Amino acid sequence: MRAVVISDTHAPRRWKTCPPRVAEHLRGADVVLHAGDVCVSPVLDELAQYAPVHAVLGNNDEPDVAAWGAPERLELDLDGLAVAMVHDSGQKHGRTARMHRWFPDADLVVFGHSHIPLDETGDGVRVFNPGSPTDRRRQPHGTLGLLDVRDGRLVRAEIVSVT
Repeated sequence: MRAVVISDTHAPRRWKTCPPRVAEHLRGADVVLHAGDVCVSPVLDELAQYAPVHAVLGNNDEPDVAAWGAPERLELDLDGLAVAMVHDSGQKHGRTARMHRWFPDADLVVFGHSHIPLDETGDGVRVFNPGSPTDRRRQPHGTLGLLDVRDGRLVRAEIVSVT
């Protein structure tokens, strides 16, 4: 299973339509995970044209994102891998322990909010932030994440530049 992980698109201010380099990665995706700050639900509809979308609410999301079906926290199964999603994982210090407490059954926790790409393992959980494809803030590039899941195992996680 190939998952494209995205966060902090901040539409329509930063995301007018799907950027071409993002679309390249979305083609052939089996699922799209959006870790919040979509801001407006048409982005989720646009992403759903590529693959089924799972999204969580971010602190900047309009009510239509919740009406679309995005909860504050989400737990799902990706080809046998237990994945949890939340927008804001809290401060950097103690993050992996906190994510393990919040989601004790998760193998992988996907989050956003900081716009800082991160792939880290600790305290019995792997945490993954894809950064933002459209609002890089202090990062050198806009980014998204790619996950390859096979038979309940995360065999590859990659953060890729799209700007």
